[in-house]
Amino acid sequence: MKHSVLLSLAALALVACAPRVSPEQTAKAIEAFATVEKVFQHPRCSNCHIPGDQPLQFDSQSPHAMQVVRGPEGKGAAGLPCSTCHGTQNSPASYGAHAPPGAPHWQLPPPDHKMAWIGLPAKALCEMIQDKSRNGDRDFAALIKHVSEDKLVLWGWQPGGERKPVPVPHDQFVAAFKTWADAGGPCPAG
Repeated sequence: MKHSVLLSLAALALVACAPRVSPEQTAKAIEAFATVEKVFQHPRCSNCHIPGDQPLQFDSQSPHAMQVVRGPEGKGAAGLPCSTCHGTQNSPASYGAHAPPGAPHWQLPPPDHKMAWIGLPAKALCEMIQDKSRNGDRDFAALIKHVSEDKLVLWGWQPGGERKPVPVPHDQFVAAFKTWADAGGPCPAG
């Protein structure tokens, strides 16, 4: 009994010491999440964050040609890894506008946490991004690092060829992501 009372008091003390988020900060964070959602739903991101196992391609989000699939680690099927066609950087312009794009560690999320968000409502997308069991075990600091520094993520802003880059400048996206995360990741209403 005494032990449970002490635990309860300790939990209350931790809650009392936690940073408080004002209603204004929450409102700004939810507004910032609209920018995050716009980026995540863009084909440069959502073409690989798919519910099934065949990635999409182009702005039309057509199924990837040549029966390409996710594979057991998200790096393609045995004998046909993503790196067969996708190098560590975009192909030179002389290869043509539709040459396979490239970035370091070209891959899809692994099948155990697909992070599939195509067409998800904002609230569901928000909940998925912050759910460590579905986002690769990333806390907010790791998520910010991922969207700020990962070369495959950064590729979305320099996709090469005739591909349209993500329409929100990267620095604005990261700032919006940080605003959202700093407020504890509040999700828009259903």
